[in-house]
Amino acid sequence: MASSQRINLDQPRYDQGTFEGRAKHFFITTNPLNLFVSGSKLDEAKSIVERYRAGEKLSHLTDDEIWRAKHLYDSAFHPDTKEKMFLIGRMSAQVPMNMTITGCMMTFYKTTPQVIFWQWINQSFNAVVNYTNRSGDSPIPVRQLGMSYVLATSGAVGTALGINSMIKKFPPILARFVPFTAVAAANCINIPFMRSRELTEGIPVFDENGNRLGNSTKAASKAIGQVVFSRIAMATPGMMIPPIIMQSLEKKSFLMKYPWMNAPIQVGLVGLFLVFATPLCCALFPQKSSISVSHLEPEIREKIQALPNSPLTVYFNKGL
Repeated sequence: MASSQRINLDQPRYDQGTFEGRAKHFFITTNPLNLFVSGSKLDEAKSIVERYRAGEKLSHLTDDEIWRAKHLYDSAFHPDTKEKMFLIGRMSAQVPMNMTITGCMMTFYKTTPQVIFWQWINQSFNAVVNYTNRSGDSPIPVRQLGMSYVLATSGAVGTALGINSMIKKFPPILARFVPFTAVAAANCINIPFMRSRELTEGIPVFDENGNRLGNSTKAASKAIGQVVFSRIAMATPGMMIPPIIMQSLEKKSFLMKYPWMNAPIQVGLVGLFLVFATPLCCALFPQKSSISVSHLEPEIREKIQALPNSPLTVYFNKGL
């Protein structure tokens, strides 16, 4: 049965001040099995969370069952709009979608049509994820979403084709790393542009008690930098290690006899790395990140320092 002490469903179950706690949280959030939960089960989970938050006791449910409902709710419903999110845009779709797209990008990389097609597919998926997980407080304008999509796709394709043309004289193994370089370049373009409003208008910063103190562009820069680093780190194991393995496997009799198995094996290898890299890299930085008041821009720094018992550190939501 549920304990007498009420659960705070506004906070994750595990301590977000430690890497271990953040990793546990994201292993649950990115669990692909959540995709197979029926719509009726998700609606039931939403009902449990909303009723519990409203103060209902739900004494017939254990704490673990309430947390399970919360995790299902978080996996499928937008935190601001409370609407059910598009299936492939959910965090639990990250591993199966990325392993399929990344595996194919790394299998079909030798011709210009292949490069253009798979980089376009990858950035189309990124656009869906960005739109699905947009902030309800400051939604991304469709025009900005479209521009980000075009710039990221152009950057990824341009990087891939440019490097392909330069390394023809180098060992073939180097060509296998071109997709990773293109993906890294696209992340450096896509994320800052998608969140460009934050860089000009700032993001909310809070004291340790959650009191809003103003908006900071310095905090926004730090948040976006952390997200870009996490996304590139997330892609690194699955896009840097499988090429070395595949270079060796393709010389073996099995793949020489069954070349059509190249793509499935590569997708499987990428998936193996992504299952761990996705939650672990999401956990690199706390969702509730921090910055020293002394590092903020002068206007908000002076405003905060003028407060009684002014904090030395402020906090912000870095995004994903």
